[in-house]
Amino acid sequence: MVPTASGSPAGPGAPDGPTAPGAAPGPPGARSPGCGLTPPQAPGTTAVRTVDSGGLARTVRVHLPEGYRPDRPTPVVLVFHGRGNDGATTEDFSGLSGLPAVVAYPDGVPGGEGKRSWQGAPYSAPGVDDVAFTGDLLDDLEAGLCVDPGRVFATGKSNGGGFTEILACRMSDRIAAIAPVAGAYYRDGEPPCRPGRPVPALFVHGTGDATIPYTGDAGRGLPAIPAKVAEWVARDGCRARPQTRRIEPDVTISTWRGCRDGARVQHVAVDGGGHTWPGATAYSGGGVTTQTVRATALVGDFFGLGGPR
Repeated sequence: MVPTASGSPAGPGAPDGPTAPGAAPGPPGARSPGCGLTPPQAPGTTAVRTVDSGGLARTVRVHLPEGYRPDRPTPVVLVFHGRGNDGATTEDFSGLSGLPAVVAYPDGVPGGEGKRSWQGAPYSAPGVDDVAFTGDLLDDLEAGLCVDPGRVFATGKSNGGGFTEILACRMSDRIAAIAPVAGAYYRDGEPPCRPGRPVPALFVHGTGDATIPYTGDAGRGLPAIPAKVAEWVARDGCRARPQTRRIEPDVTISTWRGCRDGARVQHVAVDGGGHTWPGATAYSGGGVTTQTVRATALVGDFFGLGGPR
């Protein structure tokens, strides 16, 4: 949808509306072992839990949607914070807990300068396997909650956004689609990206991002964002020419279709946008935060969830 007269934006599924992102890694409507169990918290609440992984006790904030039912499989959205941030702050500025999904906000392990971060960056905590942790987290969620293992999505900001790409490369059997925002696409120590299936991907980035430059930074091993998008267009076997539309005054949305197995690649470029979460009203990073679109609505629509506008 284009913005209404009041300026309220919608997601990139418009004008066709929200659509599920291609082939999921599992059968539709699959049920986790936790279906039928009483949930450990009330619907509409966020609770902190601990997941043991790799000899570490990892903390995770888990939000159940208002409409959660223990007999109905619910999608899962994993949200990975940026370097030096945490799940609580990311939940606050993103508003992702408004999505009709079980939303999990794990905390990274302190790395360089004592700042929490995720695997793959030059400042990541050495020896910490965040990919294995993500698998352990999903096992924990599936054991205790009624979730749909075929509709597990990953989003995040900055270092956390870049980490979702690593998950797409290495866990395509469990991650249905990714949607990094202002992603930092480091790949220190990572093997070549060879997902087992085409993974739908949405890339949201500001052209004025001074932290993770839109044009890249070769000295830091950061690719230009258009080049990163082009990688996934080729990897998913999409048509070379995108459908492009403009939302004035500062947003361009490009969508590549015709991808293998019904996948889709989308890029939302924000003219002059900073290292921020579009649409956020709380502080989410340095630079300009556009209010023309809301990253949370873009993410929800791309994942086929709908959600807050």
